[in-house]
Amino acid sequence: MKNKIILASKSVHYLFKPKSLLLLVLLSCVYSCDEFVEVDLPNSQLTAEAVYEDKFTATAALVDIYSKMRTAGVLSGSLSGTSSLIGNYADELDFYGNPQSAILPFYQNSVIATNRDIKTLWDNSYKQIYTANAVIEGVEQSTSLPQDTRDLLKGEALFIRSIIHFYLVNLFNDIPYIKTTDYLQNRQVSRTPASEVYQQIILDLETAITLLPEEYATADRVRPNKYAALALLARVYLYAGFWAEASNAASAVLNNTAVYQLDTSVENSFLKNSNSTIWQFMSSAAGINTSEASSFIFNSGPPPNSALRAELLNAFETNDLRKTTWIRTVTNSTGTWHHAYKYKANTNTGTSVELSKVLRVAELYLIRAEARARQGELITAKEDLNAIRIRSGLPETTANDQAELVNAILNERRVELFTEFGHRFFDLKRMNRLNEFLAPIKPGWSATMSHLPIPEAEILLNPNLAPQNPGY
Repeated sequence: MKNKIILASKSVHYLFKPKSLLLLVLLSCVYSCDEFVEVDLPNSQLTAEAVYEDKFTATAALVDIYSKMRTAGVLSGSLSGTSSLIGNYADELDFYGNPQSAILPFYQNSVIATNRDIKTLWDNSYKQIYTANAVIEGVEQSTSLPQDTRDLLKGEALFIRSIIHFYLVNLFNDIPYIKTTDYLQNRQVSRTPASEVYQQIILDLETAITLLPEEYATADRVRPNKYAALALLARVYLYAGFWAEASNAASAVLNNTAVYQLDTSVENSFLKNSNSTIWQFMSSAAGINTSEASSFIFNSGPPPNSALRAELLNAFETNDLRKTTWIRTVTNSTGTWHHAYKYKANTNTGTSVELSKVLRVAELYLIRAEARARQGELITAKEDLNAIRIRSGLPETTANDQAELVNAILNERRVELFTEFGHRFFDLKRMNRLNEFLAPIKPGWSATMSHLPIPEAEILLNPNLAPQNPGY
């Protein structure tokens, strides 16, 4: 019988973890992660180098990052993720919960540099980036992995590194772009200007696209392929103001109609098997669905945490099927509230029916619509916008010029992408319209709040991260 080793899964701060230590991120199966995992081994110890000499353990190390991203950090659908925190920070959610809740400072726009949840977002994100870098270095140094496996794992790790840095730069502005596990180098790292962060994200994604296959590595589209990297690249180009490139990258995905289609019914958009899904997170276990459902659904009022703001509800046009399908009303003798109902499965369903979607086709139509509009291609921009509107039960847009069309697209993004990982806040920020929308309705809002503060503990640990963002 083979010897076995039981490894405890631990989090590692990216500044201090040297790559020569044991890699403690393996899991017992490729799609789930436990606190303790059991791995068959011929020896009594598994070194970091040995992980990347075996296809199973190397893949396990990579897939474990997805489980960490799903449960903690910027892409978590939990109350501590961006969908909840930044939804409350902007104009999507009203907070009704316990005054001691970690959500309240975000809702009141009173976050400070010592805020525990800011530190947690930062730490979890860089731990995940660290592990992605460990995968990249491990497969590059491997002498036994097949080339197609090396390419796949490196491509996915570059994708992970890109998307987490994308969220960090949009939350914190200038940030360190970490590309190594060398703790001596990382402990002295400085912040990179946001424009350079975008350039590095683009370079990483361009490399990932050359490495990733067109086919998904697993069922349910839970590991990104070439088209997922292209979809993310389209978003990055849009945010960076590269309109032609954003349009072309979006088209590269949308033109693959054999795999990706816009759902004809909004009722199907968030089901596990929707063909509008480009990339989604795997469930933690059979029958478990999304954290988003647990975070947003409530059955009686007042809400235990957050409900949708009136401003969001009023942004929907008459007869918009998204309002009737993706929003649920809860009423009692004391009031009426509304919650996000994109994800409806809030219990164990035996077999998972909904998975948390990070990239989907509808966003790409809106990316391409905006990119085309900003280049003056108004006819084709309207076609993309109308594809979303018609599928949602609405008439074609009445926008006549570029300014009207860009405004129409902004509102369409508001009602299409609400409570999905901070899209609304990021849209207002990149369009320089935060003050216009938030100042009239958010008493604690000020112009300096377009960026979150760098965690004070990080600056104390590494003074190269100074200066602090203005206003903090």
